[in-house]
Amino acid sequence: MRQCAVVTGASSGIGAATARLLAENGFHVIAAARRLDRLKTLAEDNKNIEFVELDVTNQKSVDNLAALLSGKPLSVLINNAGGAFDAASIEDSDPEIWAKTFDVNVTGTVRVTKALIPLMKDFGRGHIVLMSSTAGRVPYENGGVYVAAKHGVTAIAGTLRLELSGQPIRVTEIAPGMVKTDEFAVTRFAGDRRKAAKVYEGVLKPLTDEDIAETIRWAVMLPEHVNIDLLVVRPIAQAAQHKVHRVIK
Repeated sequence: MRQCAVVTGASSGIGAATARLLAENGFHVIAAARRLDRLKTLAEDNKNIEFVELDVTNQKSVDNLAALLSGKPLSVLINNAGGAFDAASIEDSDPEIWAKTFDVNVTGTVRVTKALIPLMKDFGRGHIVLMSSTAGRVPYENGGVYVAAKHGVTAIAGTLRLELSGQPIRVTEIAPGMVKTDEFAVTRFAGDRRKAAKVYEGVLKPLTDEDIAETIRWAVMLPEHVNIDLLVVRPIAQAAQHKVHRVIK
């Protein structure tokens, strides 16, 4: 029986890379996101990928996903949907952006996880992967809302692991550092590609979508008694949150 893996936020970036890699490694992947055109293209490239529209901020959308998966051998959930939507100081921040950021990153993760845990219990085992960030461990200036939201994801991961103790469900937190994707920084800076490019300026080899996808694949394909609680992943150029080696020509 081919096991099912759900990947949220699968229309681009880490989500799309993870969906492709898990499909290549034998999973039947349910790629879930809002942008159906991108999901369709993703599914066309691999027969092991099925796509479904999902808005993690909408309870009805999440309920529809759970209904679609009912009775299927769901063993993996990759809570990847998330993002940063500003680079403002707390003093200058917009509370509406805080609400949006928490709804996508924190409450959205809770909605999907809550809906799918019963299906994993029905199957007899499962693995929940939560995408946090090094921002969820160390604060930095002008990142307050994203830092707070990812601290929330870290708290969810730790709480789930305690609450599911004794159940055959693993819980893994992946905390990437500097990952250069097509959209993350551009979205954060409201489409300003010049500002987005400055984030990675002089960094010879930031992490890629595929690098993070590989860490996820490794974690979920370990023997079922092995749980990776937390995996912090940075490029070699990033020694710490505030220590990045840049080569400026």
